[in-house]
Amino acid sequence: MVEQQGDGEGAPGDTVTTRIGQTAMLLHAGDRQEARSRFGALWEELDAFADARHRCMVAHYMADAQDDPRDELLWDLRALAAADGRDGGAPGQTGGSSAELLGFHPSLHLNLAADYVKLGREEAARIHLRRARSLCDSLADDVYGTGVRAAVGRLEAWLAPDGP
Repeated sequence: MVEQQGDGEGAPGDTVTTRIGQTAMLLHAGDRQEARSRFGALWEELDAFADARHRCMVAHYMADAQDDPRDELLWDLRALAAADGRDGGAPGQTGGSSAELLGFHPSLHLNLAADYVKLGREEAARIHLRRARSLCDSLADDVYGTGVRAAVGRLEAWLAPDGP
């Protein structure tokens, strides 16, 4: 089980979010193998008592660290299941609200749509893209919301019959 201790970052007592952030920095710096290793270790530490937000975040970033699109899809499905509370874990308990998890849904469905495109499964991609689009109204008019909406628009254009 993951231990919660105060560290001055994130929610009080939230070393898990700090570890996720540090590992995400490794991923974004290009060290995919080390990021996979650390996210894998974190995933193994998270148990049924772990916060849904943590499970969602680890699975989301683990998907981004994958080289094989099938593995990426598997991890993105895990992230959505955690956000939906369908992965058997605890609901948000350590700082993640259900509203926060709902805010991840447009992006999670967008990621799944992109995964299915990579796998040549365009109909499945369109299903998740429609879900992402329908959930975009719930996003704030901030950098994150604007970015997700723009990415949805780009993928819609890509999948359009007269797309690129």
